[in-house]
Amino acid sequence: MTIPRFEVPAITNAKSREHGASAQSLYHQQRVAHWDAVAARMDGWTGLGKYYHKRLTEVYLATIPTGQRVLEIGCAQGDLLASCKPAYGVGVDFSGEMIRRGRAKYPDLRFYQADVQRLSLEEKFDTIIMSDLVNDLWDVQAAFQRIGSLCTPRTRLVMNFYSHVWALPLRIAQRLHLAKPLLSQNWLTVDDVSGLLHLTDFEVIRHFEEILLPFYVPGLTEIANRYVVKLSPFRLGALTHFIVARPLAGRDELSEEPLVSVVIPARNESGNIADLFDRVPEMGRGTELIFVEGHSTDETHSVIEKAISEYPERRCKLLRQTGKGKGDAVRLGFANASGDVLMILDADLTVPPEDLVRFLAVLQEGKADFVNGVRLVYPMEKQAMRFLNLVGNKLFSLAFSFLLGQPIKDTLCGTKVLRKSDYALIEQNREYFGDFDPFGDFDLIFGAARLNLKIVDLPVRYRDRVYGSTNIERWKHGWLLFRMVQFAARRIKFI
Repeated sequence: MTIPRFEVPAITNAKSREHGASAQSLYHQQRVAHWDAVAARMDGWTGLGKYYHKRLTEVYLATIPTGQRVLEIGCAQGDLLASCKPAYGVGVDFSGEMIRRGRAKYPDLRFYQADVQRLSLEEKFDTIIMSDLVNDLWDVQAAFQRIGSLCTPRTRLVMNFYSHVWALPLRIAQRLHLAKPLLSQNWLTVDDVSGLLHLTDFEVIRHFEEILLPFYVPGLTEIANRYVVKLSPFRLGALTHFIVARPLAGRDELSEEPLVSVVIPARNESGNIADLFDRVPEMGRGTELIFVEGHSTDETHSVIEKAISEYPERRCKLLRQTGKGKGDAVRLGFANASGDVLMILDADLTVPPEDLVRFLAVLQEGKADFVNGVRLVYPMEKQAMRFLNLVGNKLFSLAFSFLLGQPIKDTLCGTKVLRKSDYALIEQNREYFGDFDPFGDFDLIFGAARLNLKIVDLPVRYRDRVYGSTNIERWKHGWLLFRMVQFAARRIKFI
């Protein structure tokens, strides 16, 4: 079936001049009339757009966690907004006919007829969606400026827009009535949109391409759109660009001094405990040390107990791990943490505890949501890491940077820092990945990527151990890392 022909109500320049309308007003009126006419005929349309919108919905569902406060600008009749399962959903569109249909179809959502530049909402949202909209706007910069007032420092702006590579194919499809008609478009590039976002105090967290085949061909479409489009040079032919952005640094709820919880997994580390008490700095309005002792064969537990009694001025907790693995220890420590900021510090002291102050500063300044320590920038002390481990870590860093869409140089550095509120969201969304990670690092990194948190690497000087031996088993843990790559590919990249 094809899309029926229809005529958009004409608005003449003469009539526009008679009413003193500006070029912008005329542009707006033409688009309102156009999309009202499109809405009035939507029930009878099939065309080639059905698969395209289905695939867009799949990508948005993989990008936006459910249960958030979501605003969609240019929502049409609200199908995408409803699919995201918001706890509170608001749709805005300048087509009155689209809004009428949305209110009838989704009574649990709120709909407003408005132009984004004149939007009078005073609410704040977790996620703001702009799907296939920026190419249709009169003033993209003004729209982003208005959207900024609806954001908190934690808001994510998620958008997709057509690639100019598809300008001619789309015009042909529209003339053949195989796609919904469009008026003249801006045909912005990723660099154009990124620049406009920067001008309006947003920064791009990541961008990616989707959809090589916008229609269904059995046995071919899924391979092309799930896998091939993510690879060079094929991604250059993608139909739509996706961008995830956040408000620029400068406004942050951690501007007041936070309480900091430092979780220290400790297995056979009795010789390092005294140094940990001496060297972990006091930060923010107070620092809580949470030791998680895990099945040690030396005197680690009793040494920690003794140190706690000898340092009464330090705020401390000692937990005994019942499960196995560092990941289990970190989750136990975080569950018992009182702080606004959560930190992980390995008890082996290969990362200097004094560096934790710098991690906190990055978070407080709003430069990151998740600060990841990196051991692979500065030269290491001779015994800090074996050569094969170093090579493996560098190879895996390239793989994970590709899969996560954000650069991450060292996934297994034991020092990671994030807000407790963000960790709570990672916990809530853990079902998406499941209990898969014995290290603990990937549970946090993948969870942060899933929430579109800004991940920033912070280089540290990696030191030799002065007591004990490493708990890393090269071949066993190397195989587990390979499995983590497969897992990230399946659940994050090739969705």
